[in-house]
Amino acid sequence: MSNFEYGEGSSHSTEQVAYKGSDIHLEAEINAPGTVSSIELSIHGHDLEVGEGEVEWDFEQTYTDASYLVINPTFHEHVDIPSDIPSGEYHIILTVTDELGNSTEVEGHVDIMEAISLSAFSIDETVVRGTDMHAEFMIDAVNGIHEITVDIHGHDLPVGEGEVEWDFEQTYSEGYHELSEAEFHEHIDVPATAPAGEYHILFTIEDEDGNTVAYETHIDVTAS
Repeated sequence: MSNFEYGEGSSHSTEQVAYKGSDIHLEAEINAPGTVSSIELSIHGHDLEVGEGEVEWDFEQTYTDASYLVINPTFHEHVDIPSDIPSGEYHIILTVTDELGNSTEVEGHVDIMEAISLSAFSIDETVVRGTDMHAEFMIDAVNGIHEITVDIHGHDLPVGEGEVEWDFEQTYSEGYHELSEAEFHEHIDVPATAPAGEYHILFTIEDEDGNTVAYETHIDVTAS
């Protein structure tokens, strides 16, 4: 086998990097004296730690398409990558067997990464009601940002006289939509009538392929 290449599927990249929730493109030229009888593809992780909400991924498939059961075919496939697998290095093995029983394999490694990653968080821990809170962080989204949703709500806070329960939800797209790298930087007004106490904040970032990542934190709203 020669010219074995693989990488992010949508761009047919050969950089040996792919992204969760997307696909991986694989291609190789096969040269053999006999007709090919099967092509086997195996992808598995290298002792990757499986985090909460993630599952181990071992991919194995045998290809016997008529287009491959010939002399000197070109192997070209796209394999979907689950969005809930651990990030890290995965081992790829491509094995070709011909009708004479001869077989050979080629192997390589691919880094499977998050389609969306967040970093450099700067979010207020406390805010006085009647003022605004500041939230800032970096977003890297290989498929482009679709929208960012912010959800803020209290934890069973008592509502006193002159106060009004505060639940905030807003979607941000202007200034972020379709960017692959952006700084989320917003100021959110906290009503003067909001009950004081701890509020839960959920930031949800969705990319143009429908992948999402969420970041949770808390903020204390004080009376003064």
